[in-house]
Amino acid sequence: MSGLRELYQEVILDHSKAPRNYGKLEAPTGASHGHNPLCGDTVAIYLRIKDGVVEDIRFDGRGCAISMASASMMTEILKGRSVADVKEMFERFHGLVTTGHEACEGGFETADLDKLVVLAGVREFPMRVKCATLAWHTMKAALAGEADEVSTE
Repeated sequence: MSGLRELYQEVILDHSKAPRNYGKLEAPTGASHGHNPLCGDTVAIYLRIKDGVVEDIRFDGRGCAISMASASMMTEILKGRSVADVKEMFERFHGLVTTGHEACEGGFETADLDKLVVLAGVREFPMRVKCATLAWHTMKAALAGEADEVSTE
């Protein structure tokens, strides 16, 4: 087993078994719900924006290890970021899992990119891309104040 594959498994398992920022957020300024109808994953994203910065972000839901790990990593990385940075990071992450590592150049600090690169392998499995991006699409809807449920379909 390659080193990256081992790291992938270790990081995914760690975040899915002990998700960071899990649970509802009191008094969010934005919230949205997402659903992947093909596999049944569901996620709710709650965020609090203050002075153009993500002051706090949390999630809850249920789903596969990739879905939950992606949501957990996303909340860790986005907390404390400006709204403009968050929007850019969404685009970079989406590029990472759909087209490859090159799409992320310049979009993340090294430590953030290192954390998210472990999810890049999902691009080989289109059904898993939807798992990895569900929380990110739901976060984007929460940021925009969209009330409709986000679906990966």
